[in-house]
Amino acid sequence: MNTFQKSAAVWNKFFVTLMKAPVLEKVLGKSTALITYTGRKSGKTFSLPVSYKRDGDSLAVAVMMPDKKNWWRNFDGDGGRVTVEIAGVARPGHAVTVHDPKGRMSVSITLDPVSN
Repeated sequence: MNTFQKSAAVWNKFFVTLMKAPVLEKVLGKSTALITYTGRKSGKTFSLPVSYKRDGDSLAVAVMMPDKKNWWRNFDGDGGRVTVEIAGVARPGHAVTVHDPKGRMSVSITLDPVSN
């Protein structure tokens, strides 16, 4: 793990704690989600804050500086399962990495239907 990744890991832990604060949870939830997933190689569970754009049950998460990050690789190919927490509400879904022809990277998440 390089210095950038170590710094990002510390920041992510701090921000995840901040997101759980009742006063900030609803405000931050308007543009920031917490995604939780299991690493394909490690089998460990990871949670990290991400900025997203939402259209119904679809979320788009832009991956800035993808060459310096690894988390999005867990969703290459057929993708993988995630839990997305927005404003304190957790929903399961399926995430797939999207490789843009211009070299940009994003992760597309389709949330599972809400069961009553």
